[in-house]
Amino acid sequence: MTATALRRSGLRLVLALVAFVALLPVLFMASLSLRSVDDIANGGWLPTAFVWSNFARAFETVPLSTMLVNSWVVAIGATLLTSVVAVPAAYVTARAGVRGERLQTLLLASYCAPPIVAVLPLYYLLKQADLTNSALGLVLVNGLANVPVAVWLLDGFVRRIPLEIEEAGWVDGLSTSQGLRRLVLPLLAPGLVAALLICLFLSYNEFLFAVSFSQSTSSQTLPVGLSLFQGDRTVQFGQQAAASLVGIVPMYVLAVVAQKWLVGGLSAGAVK
Repeated sequence: MTATALRRSGLRLVLALVAFVALLPVLFMASLSLRSVDDIANGGWLPTAFVWSNFARAFETVPLSTMLVNSWVVAIGATLLTSVVAVPAAYVTARAGVRGERLQTLLLASYCAPPIVAVLPLYYLLKQADLTNSALGLVLVNGLANVPVAVWLLDGFVRRIPLEIEEAGWVDGLSTSQGLRRLVLPLLAPGLVAALLICLFLSYNEFLFAVSFSQSTSSQTLPVGLSLFQGDRTVQFGQQAAASLVGIVPMYVLAVVAQKWLVGGLSAGAVK
């Protein structure tokens, strides 16, 4: 076997090991979803007897269907709101020189603060607007909270677009907003898809705002629902694992389907 073949075999072995380690928590979760409470308490990695009823009981213990729908509504709505705010903001940070850099610094500084410090003021703002216990309130909070992340990711993509393209459009009579919409935005599409996918994942998995601003089960999201399987004396680990699998499988499928755009977009914007 040649040295090149040995390196390829070693690389495949390393990648297979990394993939196994990454999937190990999911595999263990799948094992938990097929075990009884007593079986889980006895320890071990594999079930001694398969308990398929955990999936059906998970939907009976909490309104899991409603929470799944709420999670998708909030995630998609928040991502759309983020895109509306982040695209022009990233354009300013990339094109406005020193003022743009100051804006980016301010946005990133706001994201560095722990989210818990914003819970109380945001709650009162939503209360005044009568948006507590509603998906719309979570859409607004999550959508605006993810703007710094989206701007930070999109800034690099905008900088890679040659300014000469916009200057040619200005010569033809386009305004700055028209140039952004007609020239920059189509070229920004790969990076925009990558950034919005990350914001979608962040909004879908968000727990703190969801548990703080939604007390009714009709507006709660999946992460909040997963916490409800913990009772006073026992924790329904099997049902909780089953509900977790139901929630993460669509996201895993979306990540695999969009892998080409996600990896390609992020690598294209890696150099500023």
